[in-house]
Amino acid sequence: MALEYRQIAPVYAVQYALRVLEAVDHHRHGVTAEQLAREIGVPIGYLSQLLAMLKRERYLSFLPGGGYVTGESLVLLAAADREQALADKLNSVLNELRDEVGAAVYFGRYDDGEVTVVDVADGPTTPRVNEWVDFRSSAHASAVGKCLLAQLDHRGRREHLSRHRTARLTSRTVVNEKALLSELESRPASHPMLDLQEYAVGTVCAAVPVTIGKTVACLALSMPTSQAHRLKPAVDTLNERAAPVLLSLSF
Repeated sequence: MALEYRQIAPVYAVQYALRVLEAVDHHRHGVTAEQLAREIGVPIGYLSQLLAMLKRERYLSFLPGGGYVTGESLVLLAAADREQALADKLNSVLNELRDEVGAAVYFGRYDDGEVTVVDVADGPTTPRVNEWVDFRSSAHASAVGKCLLAQLDHRGRREHLSRHRTARLTSRTVVNEKALLSELESRPASHPMLDLQEYAVGTVCAAVPVTIGKTVACLALSMPTSQAHRLKPAVDTLNERAAPVLLSLSF
């Protein structure tokens, strides 16, 4: 049965992409886009976008004579050293995103009840935010932390805040627990979380969820307040490019 066609949230792109990869894997000698479109019931226009993304991320390769086969990234993620392959793939995606959005890019995850920044891609012209307060104890103020907390249920949020109190880090930090919980619960799951100088003066940040299955994770970026006018288009790009990260988490 064909999947219902949607084109907005990255998680839907991943669902379609997984169907594409499964279908390609059944054709060891290659399969054309037209044949894939017929087999999985995805419109050829949207399928072309998926194939371009999967080829760019090296999940698929294109044979000289025509047709798609599984690519290097898929082989590596299925290999014995999967954790290292996943870390390398994630780092590569973050570096590409950093160059594309012109800002430091972060991958955060909620592990064992704590906010963890797993990897950061920064550079001389895209410096990371100064971690002057441990991210684990400042989830209420950072975009990464708020994005991860927003993906928990009410009990999970309350439990986290019972261990990490809402200290004032700047004049903009929300320290009222009731107001913070209201903000987290009212924000649609797919919307970005912002940190407008709540964690550090002089820096604005945004984070988008990249959750699939039971994994609670996010992509985030930070930039100086002097570049705040670029925040919205940068977040849009981050959200559009979340699919490769989600795809890595799916294996």
